[in-house]
Order: sequence, then C-alpha cells, then structure tokens
Amino acid sequence: MDGIVGHRWPDSALAAEFALGAGAHDRDASFPHENFRRLAQEGLLNLTAPVEEGGGGAGLARVTALVETIGQGCSATGLVLAMQLIHLRASTHNPRWPAHLRSLVARSAADGALINALRVEPALGSPSRGGLPETTARCTADGWSISGRKIYSTGSPGLRWMLVFARTDEASPRVGFFLVPAETAGIVIEDTWDQLGLRASGSNDVVFTDVAIPADHAVDIRPPGEWRPDPSQAPWSNLSISALYTGVAMAARDWVIGFLRDRVPANLGAPLATLPRMQEAVGGIEALLLTNRRLIADAAAEYDRTGGPGNTACNLTKTVAAENAIRAVEEAVKLTGNHGLSRSNPLERHLRDVLCARIHTPQADSALIAAGKAALGQ
Repeated sequence: MDGIVGHRWPDSALAAEFALGAGAHDRDASFPHENFRRLAQEGLLNLTAPVEEGGGGAGLARVTALVETIGQGCSATGLVLAMQLIHLRASTHNPRWPAHLRSLVARSAADGALINALRVEPALGSPSRGGLPETTARCTADGWSISGRKIYSTGSPGLRWMLVFARTDEASPRVGFFLVPAETAGIVIEDTWDQLGLRASGSNDVVFTDVAIPADHAVDIRPPGEWRPDPSQAPWSNLSISALYTGVAMAARDWVIGFLRDRVPANLGAPLATLPRMQEAVGGIEALLLTNRRLIADAAAEYDRTGGPGNTACNLTKTVAAENAIRAVEEAVKLTGNHGLSRSNPLERHLRDVLCARIHTPQADSALIAAGKAALGQ
C-alpha cells in the first residue's frame, strides 16, 4: 500500500468530515463511533496489519501522515487511531504471540475491531517508570482469571480487544500482556473520563473482576527482568503521537489564519492579516510547525529505510514536537484575544487538546535525562 504512485488517499476528506462533529463530541465527552466506522470503510483501521493477513502493511511514514491529518479534524479520533495502528502492528508482528491470535486480531481490524493496551493503574501510574502492576492474572484449570483496574484506557467504548498489562499469581510472578475480548463477562467500563482535553477519547477506567480468558491469551508474559525496551516501539509510539499533536496545532493555525483574514477592526479599516506584527507572529507559528513536520517526516522515513532512529532520538523528537505544538497553539490564541477563548470557536478546544501532548510517555524529564546521560557517556 505504501508508496503507490498517484494513489489518492482519503485522509483530508475524512478529516474535514470528522471536524464537523468534533465540537459536539468534545462538549458531550461522547465517543465518535461513527468516525471509526468510516475509517474501517476506507480500509484504514488495518493499515499496519501484514499484507498476508489482509492488512495494508503500511510503514511509519504513511501512518504519521495519516494521524497528522486525522488529528486536524478530530484530535480524539486521531489519538485512538494512533493507538490502533501502533498496537495492531506490534501485536501482529510479535513472534511471542500464538500465530492464530495474530491472524485473528489482524483480520478483525478490517471489520472495524479496535485494539489498545491498558497499562496504567491508580497506584502504579505508567509502567514505563518501573514497578509491577496490581492487576493480577490467576491461573485456572481453563486458562486465566484477571482482576484489577486500569485507568486512562483510551478508546474504551469502542475497543474489541484489550491488551491488559498484568502480573501472574505465581510464586515468582511473570508480567506482561493478556489479550482480553472486550465483550467478556466481568468487564465494566466506568465513565470516569472528565478531562480538560481530548474529551471524546473515551479514556475511562476499566474494571476487571474474575475475567476468564483461555490459556493461550497470555500472549506475551515474561519474568520482569526479561522485559527490555523494544527498539521498534519508540519510533512508532513517539512519532505517531508527535504527528497527532502537530495536526492539532495545524488546525489551530488554519483557524487563526482565517480569523486574521476576516477580522476587520473599525479603527483599522483593513484585515488584521495586513499588520506586520500579525504576519511576523504567524510566521513564527509556521516555523514551529515546519520544524515538527520535518523532524517527524525525516525520522519516519529513516525508520522505514533502516529501522532507525534509536530510542533517544525518538524520545527527543516527541519532546520537541510536543513543546512546539503547544507553543504554536498558544501563539495563535495570543493573536485573537477573547475570540480565541470563546467556546463558540474551535481554537480553545485545540488549546485544551494540545496540552495533553506532555502527558504521553516519555515525559520531558525522562527523555532529557536519558539524552543527557547518553551524551555524557553515562
């Protein structure tokens, strides 16, 4: 699918379509199910599944371009789509998974099945900073029984597959992922997501009470000491997230340009866009977005060619892209006064959404400390 000369992707048309309902979903904190039906119709939910399993076999350059564009239309849809494509690729290319489950997940994505990893917990926080989860998988005669609570479970109202990060109840616990069908008895999605930004992402709490799954659904569990960062995961996660929030900032840029062109103050008698100070400020926004888009495109192309760049570079790219996107939206708000903060305009929503860029792993402190240690030879 990648690199087909002359192929017209549906990305921009879908983004424009999704933008029409983004404000309402944000106000209601409602999950945009209809957007994912459309993405499935366009063959975009299985984009990273292997070609031999009916997927697109897409590379990272194609995925980051798609996520950026969809993020311009609806940030919540863009986030869930990014998680879908990241985890679909990881699961269907993981040799530790049973082959029949890799095939099942890949082929179900063509029918609109969403997948995401549920990792974060109230006490543990993100496992990226270490520690064992409290969610426990108990071995039974028929397989596993899972109990625990996951928070910030993005896309929960639409998921068909939940990759639950849990520990076993063994004397020497193993830890890892259990593939749980979302319709399994004992799963309750609690409507807890009431955040400032990405309100339509459905990132609720999910509670598991004696949830029974077959033995082979322990798709990747290992002793804690055997877990190492997957060198292919950092590019996919960090660059896709960077692309999403760059898309949000681009939507803010587009809105403010329209505002400056249309706004004609009585004392000026001409559009605000004619003022040099406005032109300079918009030029600064353009510089931030250009930096992000070039960084992401270059890193994604390098990954598709060679498997690089490494974790440190990808972590820094995400950190720089997040701060640039936030600054770009903040600068857009500065140019508009009260208009930019009015809920009748989308700019305030873009501001709330883009602030979420800092939350995703890795946070800036982790990325900068790791980069500093590497530079200092420590």
